[in-house]
Amino acid sequence: MNAPRRFGLPSAASALSALAGASGLALSLAGAGKWPTAGGVALAYAGFCGAILALHRRRRQGGAAFASTADDATLIAYASQTGFAEQLAMQTAQALQHAGLPVRVASFAELDPSALTRCRQALFVASTTGEGDAPDSAAGFTRKLAAASGDGLRRLRYGILALGDSSYANFCAYGHALAAALQRAQAQPLFDLVEVDNGDTGALRHWQNHLSALAGGAEIADWEAPRYGRWRLVERRLMNPGSAGAPAFHLALEPESPAALDWQAGDIAEIGPRLPPEQVAQLLRDLSLDGAAAVRCDGEAMLLADALATRMPLPAPHAQAMRGLSPQALIDALPPLPHREYSIASLPADGRLELLVRQTRHDDGRLGVSSGWLTEYAPLGTSIALRVRTNRAFHAPADDRPLLLIGTGTGMAGLRALLKARAAAGHGRNWLLFGERSAAHDAFYREELAGWQADGTLQRLDRTWSRDGAPLRYVQDAVRAAAPQIREWVAAGAAIYVCGSLQGMAAGVNEALAQALGAQTLAALAENGRYRRDVY
Repeated sequence: MNAPRRFGLPSAASALSALAGASGLALSLAGAGKWPTAGGVALAYAGFCGAILALHRRRRQGGAAFASTADDATLIAYASQTGFAEQLAMQTAQALQHAGLPVRVASFAELDPSALTRCRQALFVASTTGEGDAPDSAAGFTRKLAAASGDGLRRLRYGILALGDSSYANFCAYGHALAAALQRAQAQPLFDLVEVDNGDTGALRHWQNHLSALAGGAEIADWEAPRYGRWRLVERRLMNPGSAGAPAFHLALEPESPAALDWQAGDIAEIGPRLPPEQVAQLLRDLSLDGAAAVRCDGEAMLLADALATRMPLPAPHAQAMRGLSPQALIDALPPLPHREYSIASLPADGRLELLVRQTRHDDGRLGVSSGWLTEYAPLGTSIALRVRTNRAFHAPADDRPLLLIGTGTGMAGLRALLKARAAAGHGRNWLLFGERSAAHDAFYREELAGWQADGTLQRLDRTWSRDGAPLRYVQDAVRAAAPQIREWVAAGAAIYVCGSLQGMAAGVNEALAQALGAQTLAALAENGRYRRDVY
């Protein structure tokens, strides 16, 4: 099997995450006013058992619990050989449903390609079996999709979670074949295919990060918590003073152990955020608890205040319902804050891990949990929970082929690391197209880019400024204007790397490249690894 096997009941963590969504089982009980106070352990256990049974009931019903008929419902389709893809499809549906999105779940055996013409957004969870084959249940759908022609899926936006085992020669082959067939029908990828090697939890967290982005930044609890290392925040510098956009900060972190300086350009930093100190203090006041009380959290002994800072915040009514819980029971009841992902902007040779993080602010004025922690609340010298996740799909080419880099905003982080890698390797034919608001305030890493131009690392630099009144306002406009030269670079073997916002930029650049190169050529580039995207 070129797909991981998963048998038996799901783990407690996966069942709670899958069925209670971002708030966990604890919030489900809170909504009913049934917090596990003294004598409530049996109630919590009963709820957990109910969650287990509900998950299996949904699996037997083929996803009937996720069968929205809304026109904007996201289709979640699975091709499963052992049941693992089906389980992940159900967890995906639950996460989006709890975030307020209508969803519909279906097996590939129930799908016909013609049905996709009426679909606006779809997520596919696809296993590979044997030596690169489709699961048995997907064979009919695959034949029909391969036989389809034209641009019938032009309006479809899709994402693919490909399951496989890298010990086989054709790793995740069916997922890649599915992506190629969808692109030939001119469906548009929401983000690059996510490969899962034998159930790799890091790849699954990356998928969950995409789900959060699709749900407008909704909190989606990790299905399995990352094992963070400890890093120290040593620099924080505002990069766009006076900008019309939200503040963006250059951050630098150093690890406790030099051995942690191990990643490649294109890899991702997973951050374990913390709540603002005042929010923790308010919760402690509401619950009449002492923040200095000793508890165990995530296997470590710590103070209650420190433990609470790592847990999901609760609406005021639910917080009041928790009055009377002991400090340890409180921590045991609350799910951890989900991680956040950021493109790494530096190389290990720099001796530190660097990020470019823009503040996110909610409608009520609150800062986003992770961006607020990194850019405002965490004092310099603070220990930051961080884990590096390999992102092979965005690693720099090993050879000296030409490289076309396209991005906007904080997408400069990932592109900067790629340029650093190219400079270190002596590979000089690089072209950067970058978009931001204003040349006066938003020219991230201006001096560094000028240095790369001077030494030949950066052969061409095209920047567009949406607020400066120039004819080419957005980076996709620059792509269209440079279409003849882009065709020349691609004909010379260039690879195209895109980094930045999923909303607006990614689709706009994809459309501009399809116009410049032809949809079939762009699909072939993606299939051959010459068109790669790190979008969020």
